[in-house]
This record gives sequence, structure tokens and C-alpha cells, in this order.
Amino acid sequence: MNGNHPVLQYFSPDLFCASIQATAKRDVLRELVAVASAAGGVRGPELLLEMLERRESLGSTGIGKGVAIPHGRSLAVIRMRVVFAIARKGLDFDAVDGKPVKLFFLIVAPPQDKKNEYLPLLGRIAELVQEKKARDRLLKVETYEQLQAVMEDVLGGE
Repeated sequence: MNGNHPVLQYFSPDLFCASIQATAKRDVLRELVAVASAAGGVRGPELLLEMLERRESLGSTGIGKGVAIPHGRSLAVIRMRVVFAIARKGLDFDAVDGKPVKLFFLIVAPPQDKKNEYLPLLGRIAELVQEKKARDRLLKVETYEQLQAVMEDVLGGE
């Protein structure tokens, strides 16, 4: 398990991307899926990408304030994971407030997770990024260790 906070067990150094290269929404999803796939635990990257695109077509996961949380359940995923990525320049992700997105949390899970942690995790991350101070600190992160420290700090002793 990484770090002390239970949320951090879904993060890992190989699921960390300090600088997204993509500039378009579809390419960002492709890049996030590539990071998740390279880290292992994904059976079918194309299947996962298709699910995420379908999810986006229902409504953008760009929740505003420069944050997007693309998410979903898929048979292509072996265990729940979170990919954290930063788009340093910000990019158009059809966010609800129309603003460019810089912070991405891709949350993927298998169709069933025994402990039913998918929705609580999604909710916790969405809640966390509502705070400007947390977003500002996350934007400065350049290494996984920095991400871990910021996350432990902002999640506090829950």
C-alpha cells in the first residue's frame, strides 16, 4: 500500500503523468488509458477507451475549476486504479464551466469491486478538488512523491 491514507492505495508511481502531451479531449483519454495500460491491470486498452468515450458522450467529466475526473467500470480493468495527470497548459475538455482542464484523475474499476469503493473514491476526489488550495498544490506537483505528500496532507487524518 502506498502512503498512509486508504485513498492512496489506488495511486502509484507508474500511474502518475507529470505532463500530458495530448491537446484534444479524445487524445487525452487515449493517453490516460495508455498510462493505465503500461502500469498493468488493463486487459483491453481499446475496450477501456471506448467505455470512457461513451461515458463522456453522456456528459463531460470535466467538473469545472480546471479538473476532470473521467471514470467508469469496465471488464477491461482487473482492479481499481487512479491515474493522476497534469496538462500544464490546460486544454479544452468540454468542462461544465467552459474552462480549460489541467488536472486529471482517471478512475477505472472492474464491474464489481468487493468493497464497493468506486463511488466513495470518486466522491472523495471530487470533494478534494473543490478546494482551491488543494488544486493549486496539485498543479505544482512534479513527482509522484510530491503528489503523495500533497494527497496525504489534503486528505488529512481521515
